[in-house]
Amino acid sequence: MRIRSAVSSDVAVIASLIRELADYERAAEMAKATHEQIHETFFGRDPRAFCDLVETEEGLVAGLAVWFINYSTWTGSHGVYLEDIFVRPEFRGRGYGRALLVRLARECVANGYPRVQWAVLDWNTPAVDFYRSLGAEALDEWTVFRLSGDALQTLASSQ
Repeated sequence: MRIRSAVSSDVAVIASLIRELADYERAAEMAKATHEQIHETFFGRDPRAFCDLVETEEGLVAGLAVWFINYSTWTGSHGVYLEDIFVRPEFRGRGYGRALLVRLARECVANGYPRVQWAVLDWNTPAVDFYRSLGAEALDEWTVFRLSGDALQTLASSQ
């Protein structure tokens, strides 16, 4: 296998993987990113997010990891936030997901970042079990919140 940073010619495959992930997570209608948005996000003038692709020996793209640098006030240091990791079903069980996480762990160690952090859907037992097998721990006491849509607009326009 080969892991590499995505390049601008990968926009279509990145978009496809994002849609496949959204479908797997039972939220296909939520995946609205356009090719133009994906290109600007990863390859624009000032990229703030990164995409790694894992390929088979034959050069087929098996999956991706989308991540960005975050910051912890508690540790006083940056870290990596893994926004998405996805391996196509036909390639699962071959070590591709683990290899993507190894790459992110190495990114952290090389830069002195103390952690990689991400969220997983609670019903996704195979993913939860996989992450635990790597030594990751669930932060069950934390609840993820999101402000979007009308609520975001209402708050933004308030005094």
